[in-house]
Amino acid sequence: MRRAKITIVGAGNVGATCAHWCAAGELGDVVLLDIPRTEDMPRGKALDLMQASPIMGFDSNIVGTTDYADTADSDVIVVTAGLPRKPGMSRDDLLATNAKIVTSVAEEIKATSPNAVIIVVSNPLDAMVQQMFKVTGFEPAKVIGQAGVLDTARYRTFLAMELGVSVEDISALLMGGHGDTMVPIPSCTSVGGIPVTQLISKERLDEIVDRTRKGGAEIVSLLKTGSAYYAPAAACAQMVEAIVKDKKRVIPVAAYCESEYGVGGYYVGVPVVLGSGGVERIIELSLTDEETKAFQNSVDAVKSLVSTMDGLLAE
Repeated sequence: MRRAKITIVGAGNVGATCAHWCAAGELGDVVLLDIPRTEDMPRGKALDLMQASPIMGFDSNIVGTTDYADTADSDVIVVTAGLPRKPGMSRDDLLATNAKIVTSVAEEIKATSPNAVIIVVSNPLDAMVQQMFKVTGFEPAKVIGQAGVLDTARYRTFLAMELGVSVEDISALLMGGHGDTMVPIPSCTSVGGIPVTQLISKERLDEIVDRTRKGGAEIVSLLKTGSAYYAPAAACAQMVEAIVKDKKRVIPVAAYCESEYGVGGYYVGVPVVLGSGGVERIIELSLTDEETKAFQNSVDAVKSLVSTMDGLLAE
């Protein structure tokens, strides 16, 4: 049985760190791709990672390239390509430029790996995964966005810090768009099985949620010359693992919702069962009135973002 073939498009911080996590976890062989003008950079990073394998004890093969031919017949493709955020820049500021980049990547993937499951990471996430779906024409289950795993990880981190407990004992869920309108689901948040509302006041929980929403911007402001990459890359690797090992993980991702939650044909963050076929099913929750209102507000923001993107691409 051959190893899974995992391609990562974009050899910057997120892409290279994702390659690191995937290779070290022996999830498959990794192809690290970047644009031609980067010349030998992806090859250098791939070789450096390969030379770490005897030390860390993993046997994944890692190839760096600028040629999509080397990615042919990939099982999973993680798309990190695009401009990162800089201080003072919102995810939406990236819209026009990254939409064109994602369009180009989508066309290459469609030609070289028509059976792959695609995980989009590029921002603004919800619009970029919508564009990837539109251009590739792949079935919606095989085009997904990485946001929910990262957002939930940030939420769990802040909750663990607040309570002084292990992150392993925090179970949480965030839904909706990836950004300021993301929706926490308190009814699905617990600490060792104890509802979080019994441990943290609503006012303090609201503050933690607000910090989670701004989690990426907080790191951008601290780094000053880039954006988060360790946690986003780890989130991607977890999704890759769920797919290549057919783990049937129940995790939040940006998935294509038609009748589900009354969304009507857009990608938004919802809990799914993630396995070898990509999104194997979307889990529909019974939300409270407050949660439903917040989720609809987030969906409306995603629809507006996609409409703006379509307008920019039509110019």
